[in-house]
Amino acid sequence: MMSARLERLVEIALRDVLDPEMGRSVVDLGLIYAIAAAPDGAVTITMTTTTRGCPLAGFLREAVAAAAGAISGVTSVAVTLTYEPAWEPAMIAAE
Repeated sequence: MMSARLERLVEIALRDVLDPEMGRSVVDLGLIYAIAAAPDGAVTITMTTTTRGCPLAGFLREAVAAAAGAISGVTSVAVTLTYEPAWEPAMIAAE
């Protein structure tokens, strides 16, 4: 129960992380594939970028980790970048 609540809070926080090129949040763009919170508050986030080798990958990964880490109850954050499945514009949330 607590883990699900923490995952939801992290998702809400990640809505404030904007992709500088697209001007939309990483959540709305569909870049966040998974958020998992362990009972001890350790959070694991799996995400992607719009293109493999994206020059902003490091920035986005750090911004996502910082936003998640700022949530009360989060004890650690691990952000993993993946390109499977590859991101596509169809993953963008409708306005």
